[in-house]
Amino acid sequence: MRPVNRFELTALAVAAAPQITGTAEAIARIDVAASHAHRAAEGGWTFPQLTNEPCIEVDAGRHPVVEAALQHGGERFVANDLSMGANDRLWLITGPNMGGKSTFLRQAALIAVLAQSGSFVPAARAKIGIVDRLFSRVGASDNLSRGRSTFMVEMVETAAILAQATPKSLVILDEIGRGTSTYDGLAIAWAVVEAMHDQVKCRTLFATHYHELTRLAGRLDSLSLHHVRAREWKGDLVLLHELADGAADRSYGIAVAKLAGLPPAVVARAKSVLAKLEAGRDATGGIAAGLDDLPLFAATAEPEHGPDPLTAALAEIEPDNLTPREALEQLYRLKRLASGQG
Repeated sequence: MRPVNRFELTALAVAAAPQITGTAEAIARIDVAASHAHRAAEGGWTFPQLTNEPCIEVDAGRHPVVEAALQHGGERFVANDLSMGANDRLWLITGPNMGGKSTFLRQAALIAVLAQSGSFVPAARAKIGIVDRLFSRVGASDNLSRGRSTFMVEMVETAAILAQATPKSLVILDEIGRGTSTYDGLAIAWAVVEAMHDQVKCRTLFATHYHELTRLAGRLDSLSLHHVRAREWKGDLVLLHELADGAADRSYGIAVAKLAGLPPAVVARAKSVLAKLEAGRDATGGIAAGLDDLPLFAATAEPEHGPDPLTAALAEIEPDNLTPREALEQLYRLKRLASGQG
């Protein structure tokens, strides 16, 4: 057989390009299908039902990465259910730190992504309404290279969600407003919840430590309250990682601090300070006093006006650089602006 030089070999490869590409695509599909099947069999995953209904129904859902990490340490992952529909499309989730709120939000998003990619999902049963976009505002991070603080990054991402999400989107929001003062943070979180409910109207999971937000359940028809369960036993906090209906009775912040190893003297001092703060809250009505009388989002929204043209014109004038004639002209201009004649 005559040897083939590289030019002839290149020509043969180019001529066979469609067949080579088709074979590569077929092998890739087989590889993806095989990996999905292997992962599903290994992890006990189930095939989800996709629908056009605006819902997410998950029985015994799990976070695959967290579950694998716990299994490696000999622990068991606590599965949770999720059932969102048209009448409860916004879940407000409260409870202590380390209780599992963030994991629950992330696993819901992962299950939706896996389902729409053609994969099995880590759950006993799943029915997923098609999601056109998935938005996530979780975790704390800053962008020092661009001069953005953690709070600024949080607000930029939240603004993008409010501007781009549609009624078919899925949004997970974790601790909106935590990066600023308590009053500012609660006000922002309150307004974001109302906007997601009244304007965006998409499936939303909103985790928060602002228990005052639970008051919105009586005003927003499609908002439902949920919490991650925890119990105190003989002075120690037991995190159950189970999701239950209703609002959490308290945040257990000091108990979590003790669990993290804060010195006993600091924990004791924190308890005494908390007692004083709670007494003041009970006496005054607390940080959320008066919010029940606040009109709904749509009733209070007012268009923002631009800067006053007269003020802007005054700011542009540099008196030391004007000739007498220019000063007179500027005076007439300001008079026209003041009379509304531009």
